[in-house]
Amino acid sequence: MTTLWIRNPRAIFTANHSDASNGIVIIDGIIQELVGFGQKPTHIIDQEWDAAEHVVLPGLINTHHHFYQTLTRACPPALNKKLFPWLQTLYPIWAKLTPDAHQVATELAMVELLLSGCTTVADHHYLFPACLENAIDIQANTALALGMRATLTRGSMSLSQKDGGLPPESVVQTEKTILADSERLIRQYHQQDKDGLLEVALAPCSPFSVTPDIMIASAELAETYQVRLHTHLAETEDENAFCLQRFGQRPLDYLDAVGWLHDRTWLAHGIHFNEEEIQRLGAAQTGICHCPSSNMVLASGICRINELKAAGAPVGLGVDGSASNDHSNLMQEVRQALLIQRLRYEADEFTHTDALTLATKGSAQVLGRNDIGEIAVGKRADLALFKLDEPRFSGAHDPLAALVLCGASQADAVMIGGHWKVKNKQWLGGNITELMLRHSRASKTLFSV
Repeated sequence: MTTLWIRNPRAIFTANHSDASNGIVIIDGIIQELVGFGQKPTHIIDQEWDAAEHVVLPGLINTHHHFYQTLTRACPPALNKKLFPWLQTLYPIWAKLTPDAHQVATELAMVELLLSGCTTVADHHYLFPACLENAIDIQANTALALGMRATLTRGSMSLSQKDGGLPPESVVQTEKTILADSERLIRQYHQQDKDGLLEVALAPCSPFSVTPDIMIASAELAETYQVRLHTHLAETEDENAFCLQRFGQRPLDYLDAVGWLHDRTWLAHGIHFNEEEIQRLGAAQTGICHCPSSNMVLASGICRINELKAAGAPVGLGVDGSASNDHSNLMQEVRQALLIQRLRYEADEFTHTDALTLATKGSAQVLGRNDIGEIAVGKRADLALFKLDEPRFSGAHDPLAALVLCGASQADAVMIGGHWKVKNKQWLGGNITELMLRHSRASKTLFSV
């Protein structure tokens, strides 16, 4: 059992105000000791890693994504559209997704996130055309092969265009199929691996693509197995209008009516809540994933982070689908969160450390994980280390602030569970050029079919 001391960091953000100025001691993938300013480890050290040029963060945590959408970035027919027409344009393209294309999209998205300092991902996959019934299995196998933590959400769509929803008939499934596969996936993958890599959640896509029956049934199944629930909610005013017209309720009232308003639920976007709804979310401790770039690209609005947190709702960060962002870089999303929140709050009301907290401790809370998101004794050794060796950082005086304000985008080193996954800004698990070539071919094939 090797005892590793990551020593003498240029700066370190623990997400909890603990002093780790002289580094971290890691044994068997777990943080065993924080070494304070001027101190030495109390453990006998086998290996040392000099972090004098590095800013050290807890591994970043992405709480909302759609991996398959990396295949349709900057897609001409979908450019410059709001959410509903954007979806209606892309659904017919996405409906042609194959298992091989889905696998390479998943791998590319996860590696892209990894290179940005992200160690835990949550993907919302809700697209199951006829050949892709085992989409979540493909993602689980990819995550295990990469050694990345993942909350895989078994999404679903059951309300097609002919029934008043948005998706085409070719990508929706029956309630029986959805629930049977959901239960199978929970039993097979949720917290089953020894390294704590995989969790499963249930994730009907949105109020405009599933029936109330599948919302209720998914909540009941999640309660039985004590897994989490996830969906899109309050992303646009169009969604509010849809819910009022179809259900006679605003989105949050609908969520409450189908048994989802509780502390095992997290919601993507959460933009268009009124004051009373924010208080209800806080009282229920329902989590919100802030997706700043996607919200800006689709002109959806700005999430009210400070009010949600003050009410008691956990808030984390997500890159969202790579067709509405259009990247999968969580470190860049930290800066984007800071900038967009500065349009809502005063400069001292949302700071660079607030933005970093969203992507670390906040995101861990949203996913209900108490083993990651902080640099603390007993937490898993998931770390992202950044160098300030690019022109954009020249002249920066506060290393931690520089990561956010100057726009860090690529980690120099990344560790998951004590294992190095990135060093010298290079992915250690494979050939990135070959992966990009396979991904590019799949993208061109999907768009040309």
